[in-house]
Amino acid sequence: MIQVTFKDGSSREFEKGISALDVAKSLSAGLARQALSVEIDGETRDLTTPLEQDCKVTFLTFADDMGRWTMRHTASHVLAQAMKKLHPEAKLAIGPAIDNGFYYDFDLDGTLSTDDLAALEKEMQAIIKQDLKLERFELPREEAIAFMQEKGEPYKVELIRDLPEDAVISFYRQGDFVDLCAGPHLVSTGKIKAVKLMSVAGAYWRGNEKNKMLQRVYGTAFDKKSELDAYLFRLEEAKKRDHRKLGRELDLFSILDEGPGFPFFHPKGMVLRNLLEDFWRSEHTRRGYQEVKTPIMLNRQLWERSGHWDHYRENMYTTKIDDVDFAIKPMNCPGGILMYERKIHSYRDLPVRMGELGLVHRHELSGALHGLMRVRCFTQDDAHIFMTPDQIKDEIIGVIDLTSHFYDIFGFKFHVELSTRPENSMGSDEDWERATQALRDALEAKGMDYMVNEGDGAFYGPKIDFHLEDSIGRTWQCGTIQLDFQLPERFDLSYVGQDGEKHRPVMIHRVVFGSIERFIGILTEHFAGAFPLWLSPVQCKVLTITSRADEYAQQLCDELNDMGIRTEVDLRNEKIGFKIREAQVEKVPYMLVVGDKEMESGVIAVRHRKAGSLGVMEKAALVEKIRKEVAEKALDPEN
Repeated sequence: MIQVTFKDGSSREFEKGISALDVAKSLSAGLARQALSVEIDGETRDLTTPLEQDCKVTFLTFADDMGRWTMRHTASHVLAQAMKKLHPEAKLAIGPAIDNGFYYDFDLDGTLSTDDLAALEKEMQAIIKQDLKLERFELPREEAIAFMQEKGEPYKVELIRDLPEDAVISFYRQGDFVDLCAGPHLVSTGKIKAVKLMSVAGAYWRGNEKNKMLQRVYGTAFDKKSELDAYLFRLEEAKKRDHRKLGRELDLFSILDEGPGFPFFHPKGMVLRNLLEDFWRSEHTRRGYQEVKTPIMLNRQLWERSGHWDHYRENMYTTKIDDVDFAIKPMNCPGGILMYERKIHSYRDLPVRMGELGLVHRHELSGALHGLMRVRCFTQDDAHIFMTPDQIKDEIIGVIDLTSHFYDIFGFKFHVELSTRPENSMGSDEDWERATQALRDALEAKGMDYMVNEGDGAFYGPKIDFHLEDSIGRTWQCGTIQLDFQLPERFDLSYVGQDGEKHRPVMIHRVVFGSIERFIGILTEHFAGAFPLWLSPVQCKVLTITSRADEYAQQLCDELNDMGIRTEVDLRNEKIGFKIREAQVEKVPYMLVVGDKEMESGVIAVRHRKAGSLGVMEKAALVEKIRKEVAEKALDPEN
């Protein structure tokens, strides 16, 4: 008999050699249906694996990362089997599971088309319907090579030859199809409930441009058709909401060939940007922050003191001035420290909260650049808080409250992660433990659920990361709170305590937007370009039905602009339906339609971009409505 311990700490005895699947069946028929693979003493294995000794077992379902990975890995084998059925001459390369799906690389003479994907997917469905068992077997190295040579699979032979001498060489058989693979896999192909092939692309064998170009087929798999449908809907929504597309259509920003990774903000984009920065300033002033501005370039000595020269240099742009090394700042914190150092501080001065909308530059590889989401220069809404050790908890709570308020304004749900000490860190174990516990205490004092992200902290301290969820369910990491005992030590910072002696302050680094540029990209996709009224670059557009109303329309536009309501006027000799459709495409919140009747009565026919016609209004009533909506920063009152 062996002792099997489960995730909840309970344990039971079973006959030695029982399969993990039979253990699941003994616990619950529902668990046996849902289980896709199993973790045995920390290693993910097939459900058919026999249990030969005492062990800890966790069953993995589609809700678990490795459960999803198992299903999608098996789906890649089904794709390969379908390809060999339809194209027997195809040579197999590799087919792993990836985030949100899987792919398989093939060596084919012809070029795959959309029609080919449809046929492949149909054949995959037939294989899934057959519910073929997946059976693992192993072969000695030379037999494995001979086996793949016999099947005419040169890429598999190369993979086997490159394996370590003592490697276990395993294969999986499903029906008449066999593939080289370490696993794990599903019990049978029928466990795949929903599959979809997405696209085809070129890929060099082993990622080396000197090797042959293969054809890579991408797909995804889910355990419910409804989940697949929801995923495909989100993808379509994401295409419609792509901030790069909307940035062009709404004339917000551009990234030109003359400056890859360096965005240009257009007049309307600057309106949006300035509104976000004004909101940031007002909220920080209310909470006792002082705004500062530090230089964009500082000398090497500073970056050596901060640790960035040793730990971050590959991401920094450097130059020489008068034979001295300088670096364009990748972060604002060393400059913030110099601002703190400019005078002697008493404990009565602390906490000191200094905020900076600081432009930073970081070297990103060209292949990683993506619109406003990944750029080479961006504005961090940084703040650095210097405090006594007994102020840590309250200050972290204050930052959490501020960050929560910001995200509530934009309608974001969010979750938090606590990131702990990374491998390339600096400082003592004691400092790291103290800093990490302080972040835990603050989160628990706020009653917040959080995940622990082991080893993902900054090199100088642990951090709390805020992950936003947008309107179509995607998550974005934006805000962060980093607690730092290291830089105050490296820069020999101090304050004079109640005892008249010098003491070391503790430092918080934090951002809320994260990057103004990236946050604009996220907002653009979150709202699909239809920004709330208070953020809309153009809040109202006056549309004329007839040229006789031009003077009245222009006067109305000027009066609204004088009142601080951002308004444009469309006097073109076009049909009113065409003008309304164009204003809708431009995502203008309010369309003010005026013709002979409105001009004679001194009123306005008001349309909202989502609610449609709101009827006729007096100008004073419209202004009051707009001002109230702006003051409340309402998300969409007419939705």
